Amino acid sequence: MIRLIDRMAGLPQWQRGALSLCSGALFALGLPPLGAWPLAFIAVPIFLLLLDTAKVSSWRSGFGLGWLFGLGYFAVAFHWIGFAFLIDAATYLWMMPFMLGALAGGMALYWGLAALAVKRWGGSGLRLALSFSAAIALAEWLRGHLFTGFPWAAPGLLADGMGGLDQSAALIGMTGLTLLIILWASLPYALAMDRRRASLLAALAIALLLPVLWAWGDLRLAGAADEMVPGVAFRIVQPNVPQEQKWREDNARGIFDELKQLSAQPTADRPEGIGGVTHVVWPESAVPFLIDESPVARTELQPMLGGRTALITGSIRRDDRASEDPDVFNSIIVFDGSAEPVARYDKWRLVPGGEFLPLGWLLEPLGFRKIVRTPGNFTAGPGPRTITLPGGLKAQLLVCYEAIFPERLVDPRDRPQLIINVTNDGWFGRSTGPWQHLAQTRLRAIEQGLPVIRAANTGISAVIDSYGQYLKRLPLMEAGVIDSPLPAAIATTPYARWGDLGLLLMIFATMGGVILLKWSAPR
Repeated sequence: MIRLIDRMAGLPQWQRGALSLCSGALFALGLPPLGAWPLAFIAVPIFLLLLDTAKVSSWRSGFGLGWLFGLGYFAVAFHWIGFAFLIDAATYLWMMPFMLGALAGGMALYWGLAALAVKRWGGSGLRLALSFSAAIALAEWLRGHLFTGFPWAAPGLLADGMGGLDQSAALIGMTGLTLLIILWASLPYALAMDRRRASLLAALAIALLLPVLWAWGDLRLAGAADEMVPGVAFRIVQPNVPQEQKWREDNARGIFDELKQLSAQPTADRPEGIGGVTHVVWPESAVPFLIDESPVARTELQPMLGGRTALITGSIRRDDRASEDPDVFNSIIVFDGSAEPVARYDKWRLVPGGEFLPLGWLLEPLGFRKIVRTPGNFTAGPGPRTITLPGGLKAQLLVCYEAIFPERLVDPRDRPQLIINVTNDGWFGRSTGPWQHLAQTRLRAIEQGLPVIRAANTGISAVIDSYGQYLKRLPLMEAGVIDSPLPAAIATTPYARWGDLGLLLMIFATMGGVILLKWSAPR
């Protein structure tokens, strides 16, 4: 081990940077759908060893290594976003390296600053492991909040493949899981570099948390209730419309007819078709027209809904009352059994580069455009609010990207009975993106203790219970429907009640450990 440390310390700067970059890329392979989380126990120790042996006198060494580690991680984690630029390659392909490079490099800045801080004040061995896990957790919290936030691909998502460990999200949320996973993955480095008795005992206690929380999660799942809400029957429709065909005007009739046919068709679970279904859910922007402004569409929906079935559909919506230029919203519209619109929800977390162009005043003259074609940017809605659906169900509606945010997900003053998430991941084809999106949506169910009904254009549609268990799923890139009762909500979870207070306490406890280890060090 001493020889390895000496060799790491003697590496040229470019080799240290390359190794840090590769370690970050290796770390990202633990994300869904690959789920190679054991690689974290190789990637993180390599990076910490590089950081520990970097020149103390140079601040650039700490920041640079951290930035390269983050760049490798986010470049792999976000590569699927590039598929969106291929939909209209003639227009957008040239933008792909600039946009992906800016995104991965920008997100890596948070990790670079975290590494800089711990290099200057974090010490070595277990102290460095503790301070790095706390710093990355804080960096990830900031990444999810600053500049509208972008918490995609948080390291806590590795827990998706770690059995019952993800149940801890009900206590500490996704960012709390990030802190724990980074800390556990750091232990091989800490044990190799710090052989003091106090450090060994502390590392052992930290290591034991992994099987304890894993076992607790498994026990929680074993005791999970399978209660369903009486009198509620959902049908989720996945039309699988290719993104390159979705917004062609000549496809509007065919797409609408396909959605109606799938909504009404008999299935093995419901041979009578739509009869007995209380709520049909279509995905984000299901039809390429303004469905709430189409009397023809509403007339054709009436016999399908039959006065008894509600339709919940994603749709582009406009409001021309505010100004000469109508406001455009990415919305969910709720129709009752008579095809009358009775409620709506407007997306309020908009996708940078997709639904609005950050720094448009600078980028538009250079030829950059947002991916979703609308005149101007989308308008943001007012925020989360509980919607009462026909039949009296209380639901939080989420459009696509909104499901990746753990905080401000639901209205705490009026807790819903379920979350309905409509999305269109057709932009990303058969990439890892739809799987990551699904995994993050699943974490929301665990954090909130609420079931999720998810309708995705090309997949992956799913019914998820209040413990994050998949009851039913449709494969990616296949058309079909899911018929399912509604799982019951469980009691409000600690995370839903107190948010990131648990994370804050974990950061304080971790940094307290750093201080204690520093005081116990021989002088």
